[in-house]
Amino acid sequence: MITVDERIGLVLEGGGMRGVFTCGVLDCFMDNKIHFPYTIGVSAGACNGLSYVSRQRGRARYSNIDMLDKYHYIGFKHLLLKRNILDFDLLFVDFPDNIVPYDYDTYFSSKGRFAMVTTNCLTGEANYFEEKKDKKRLIEIARASCSLPFVCPITYIDDVPMLDGGIVDSIPLLHAIKEGFEYNVVVLTRNYGYRKEIGDIKIPSFLYYKYPNLRQSLSRRCSIYNEQLELIEQMEKQGKILVIRPIEPVKVDRIEKDTKKLKQFYEEGYERTLQLMDSIKALLKEECTIFA
Repeated sequence: MITVDERIGLVLEGGGMRGVFTCGVLDCFMDNKIHFPYTIGVSAGACNGLSYVSRQRGRARYSNIDMLDKYHYIGFKHLLLKRNILDFDLLFVDFPDNIVPYDYDTYFSSKGRFAMVTTNCLTGEANYFEEKKDKKRLIEIARASCSLPFVCPITYIDDVPMLDGGIVDSIPLLHAIKEGFEYNVVVLTRNYGYRKEIGDIKIPSFLYYKYPNLRQSLSRRCSIYNEQLELIEQMEKQGKILVIRPIEPVKVDRIEKDTKKLKQFYEEGYERTLQLMDSIKALLKEECTIFA
């Protein structure tokens, strides 16, 4: 196993089904025996990160591509039947318990820290969770982190209403730095230079009427994301982070159901990581001089 400096973290963006790019990146890491002391993921990044920390190579790819082809767990039929565009019962109960069993023992015994991001509906702020004891709570946190606004129901963690962490912290780089990880490898699911073209919008008061702070955060979601991308590109130029991202503009949708596209995007993530492997391994050596 490659020794990773204790001050280097791994940050995983979400992006729905665009997260298959991240699946490719993480499988390449596992094939090269690269494991970080700290990983933080949002939404799809949280789910993919779970399989990475449990060292289940290929599990995330299998869940996102092969099982999508078999179970068709994304679509408006689920929104009509269960008020959820994703079949969460399948994804967060049947998958980890039976269909694609999750290795809780390896996860709970792993030395590395793993954090998942949610949005607190009461405060409109990001919450960061680490769970290394309770199986049910671990899965509920992942579920909350993936609960897209408007098309997924609110998930409760410790009796607090939560939604997708990407609402307020799509790329939690600053939190990783706050936790003491001075240098980070950041995995994005959009190409360099991408920005959301939609500006701030006012969320009508009848939507999430109980949660005014959440509505305010939702209104600023696009500008917050663009600000994060600006920061990442600036830090990348300064040599403070290493970024793994798609090269070309991404044609995979957040709720993409075309498994051919998903397979190609997974392979792109794997190949892009291979291309950067020399730089990654040089960075991760114990004698790394970044912090000198």
